Formats: sequence, C-alpha cells, structure tokens
Amino acid sequence: MPIATGPLPPGWEQRVDQSGRLYFVDHVEKRTTWERPEPLPPGWERRVDPSSRVYFVDHITRTTTWQRPTMETVRNYEQWQHQRSQLEGAMHQFNRRFLLGVRTEFDPLGPLPLGWEKRTDANGRVYFVHHPTRSTQWEDPRTQGLLNEKPLPEGWEMRFTVDGIPYFVDHNRRTTTYIDPRTGKSSLEWFFLLSHEVLNPMYCLFEYAGKDNYCLQINPASYINPDHLKYFKFIGRFIAMALFHGKFIDTGFSLPFYKRILNKPLALKDLESIDPEFYNSLIWIKENNIEECGLEMFFSVDKDILGEITTHDLKPDGGNIQVTEENKEEYIRLVAEWRLLRGVEEQTQAFFEGFNEVLPQQYLQYFDAKELEVLLCGMQEIDLADWQRNTIYRHYARTSKQIIWFWQLVKEMDNEKRMRLLQFVTGTCRLPVGGFADLMGSNGPQKFCIEKTGKENWLPRSHTCFNRLDLPPYKSYEQLKEKLLFAIEETEGFGQE
Repeated sequence: MPIATGPLPPGWEQRVDQSGRLYFVDHVEKRTTWERPEPLPPGWERRVDPSSRVYFVDHITRTTTWQRPTMETVRNYEQWQHQRSQLEGAMHQFNRRFLLGVRTEFDPLGPLPLGWEKRTDANGRVYFVHHPTRSTQWEDPRTQGLLNEKPLPEGWEMRFTVDGIPYFVDHNRRTTTYIDPRTGKSSLEWFFLLSHEVLNPMYCLFEYAGKDNYCLQINPASYINPDHLKYFKFIGRFIAMALFHGKFIDTGFSLPFYKRILNKPLALKDLESIDPEFYNSLIWIKENNIEECGLEMFFSVDKDILGEITTHDLKPDGGNIQVTEENKEEYIRLVAEWRLLRGVEEQTQAFFEGFNEVLPQQYLQYFDAKELEVLLCGMQEIDLADWQRNTIYRHYARTSKQIIWFWQLVKEMDNEKRMRLLQFVTGTCRLPVGGFADLMGSNGPQKFCIEKTGKENWLPRSHTCFNRLDLPPYKSYEQLKEKLLFAIEETEGFGQE
C-alpha cells in the first residue's frame, strides 16, 4: 500500500502491521493510532508538567489545555469565542423564557444598572445608553466580563452562600445584597454565564450529541483531563443548584441524559435523537433476516477515541460470538446500551455524586425527560406566525380543512401546550436563535412538516429526525383536537419515530 508522505510531528513514527495496514507510534506518550497525527497548529507548544502530565500551550491566546489541539478544534474554539462575544444577543433571546406554569417574563441578568437605558436603532440592533456620561455602547453593561477584578468599596465584603452563589456584605450599614456594588448588576446571572463556560465542548468534558444535534452529552474522551471526575462532580452540583433555585442554564443536554438524571430506563428509541443513522441500522437488522443477507457480525464493536481505535466486547468473549437470527435481539439490546453509555460510567457516577449532594434524584421522580428539559432550560415564547411561515406540507395544502383545523387548535393553545407539541414533533422545546426557519433535522436544515398519512382512527405520529408530524385525515375539528392532544400529552416513545 502507498505510504503517506510529509513530516510527522516530533516523537512520531510511521509503521506497517502484518496485514499491510498503516499505523503510527507516539514514542513520547507510548501509544499507537490508525490516524495520521497532525502537527500542532501555529502558535501551539507541547509541554510536560512536574507530574509528567502532557499539556499544550497556546501562545497566541496565552491559554493551556489538556486536549491535543488540531486545526479543527482550534477552528471550533474560534467559532465558540465568536458566539461568546455575541452573548448579548443570546441574552436578549433568553429573557423571553420562563418556568413551566409561570406567565411573567424572566431576565436572567436582572435590571440594568442605575443610569443605563436599553434602546434599538433603526436597523433593529440593540444598544445601551449611559445617561450620566451621555455615552452609548453596543455591549450590555451587565455582561462586561465574568469576573470583576476591581477592589470592593471600603467596608464591603464578598461572600458565598452554601450553594456557591456570591453575595455582598456592607459592614457599614450591616446589610447584604446580591447586587455587586462595583457594577450594580446581580450575581444571579451566575448560573447562565457559568453554564456557558463550563459546558463548552472545547474543554472535552461534553460533546455535541450529533453532527446536527447541538444538545450535549458526556464526552468519553474526558479522561485526557486528569481531574475530569472532580469537574463532573462540580457540574452535577451546579446543575442541581440551578434546578433547586429555579434558574436556567445556557445550553441543554440530550434527552437520554435527562432520562438518566431521572433514573428512568433507556430504550432503543432513545438512540434516534442522538444518532439516527445508527438507530436506523439497528432497526434494519431487527426487521430483516441477517443470515439470508450474508451479514457477518460479532458481539463486539470498535470505538474511536481521539483517533485511537479499540475493540469492546459487548459480552464476555463477544469477539468470537457471531450474531445470528436467534440472538440478534440480544445483540441489538447490548449494542444500543453501549452506544448510549459508551464508557462514561465513571463520569456519570461523579456527576450524580455531586447532583445528589444538593438535590436527591428521587425528588424528580414525578417529571419526565421533556419536563425536566423545560425546568432546566426554560421555554421560549413561541411565535405562531413564524411557525406557520416556516411549515411545509405533504399531500396536504394550506387550504386543506385539516391544516386549517390544526392551526386553529395551535392558536387556541397556551404557550405550554405549544411547547409540548414542538417537543413531540422535533424532540426538543428549544428553538434556534433564528426561530423556525433554522430548525435542523438529521440531515441538516429541515423545516417543520405536516404530512397526510394514516386512517382517521389513528393517532398522530412524529418523526423527530425530520421534524415531521403525520396527521391523519380526520373528519372534524373535535376529532383532530382529541387525537392530537392525547398524542402529545399521553404518548412517550410509541407515538414517536
């Protein structure tokens, strides 16, 4: 086979195994990988700390990380930094969210400091006016830096509650407040801002659930940070504190992760929301005769972590046990469990150790995964006009009586019911910043879709990977209302595909 050319990073060697497959040896860290190692991006340097742990230094931003950087991770980090600089816009979107059952708007940043006013220019861009100095700026004065290094006024002291929330003591007046006397802003924004930082996938503790799924799940490669279990315990405490205090976080987790928080069993169906291709392949195996197709599979899987491929047996000696028609149900169950857990048991246990120290999991037993998502992330005020503008139809027309009835029902719903309908069809209550126009499916951008299918005595079904609602041709508005409300409130799993 042809040998790849070009210099390797220092300490690496290229070899060929007995089968002629090319692999690479890292003599520094004493490991091998099938993937050709990339040189470090410009400005980066590899170092070793006094405990012989390898870390990397970015001389451009003067930061360090345990994760070996690549051009892709650096590019992703730059995109995340750009997103961080636009946090003001995210805050504006966020302050429209509110807790389940609460009808008042919630602003996680609290009121503007004294003397400030929020305005909008002719192009719809938000800016801020500081009347004492008669100056304007684009940046929200409440988000100008996460940490304030200025000294407190004389007689003031900053303390923390038992849950880690900062507050301030004025010894001159013997009073306490959550308002920072240096900035005039509330420390209760701490939850939102800290979640934006600590859940950043660049730190390798969490990763996106899929290519077009920006919900988070635990990263099986988090072990590259030697202290990752301590971080997961801290994050568990932090998430429990957010739930306990009724505060929202900046990003959400995958639905299977919420089910684990609730101690609910995971099912094959849960795979669809995070890896639809893998899910569909298992459904194909389930519905077809694999022996007639000549498939040769064993009770083992290959896993790729940071370019290093290893084999994992799904059961003892699984690499030598072939999958047959008789045992394929067991194979599907085991491989689905592996895909949902993927060797993150230690991280998950550390997360729940911290979580249960603040909020025992049994207190959440009356919620389902979708309700927990709303409690932790809040829900947006859903714009019905935007929803209608960005909906497409299959075998229906905008003027079909079933479509007219559907929108009549949605118009009559309160925001909570609309959110449940959105969850039923798309799998999440969270809309992109761009609204319904930017909805994503398993294959990229995918608008909300209503398709005519089934019989009038069927319940509506949803396909969350494609944001599609299968709406049977009901004969009356009352029948459509009864069937649709039953589907979104009473079905979990079997009403969705």
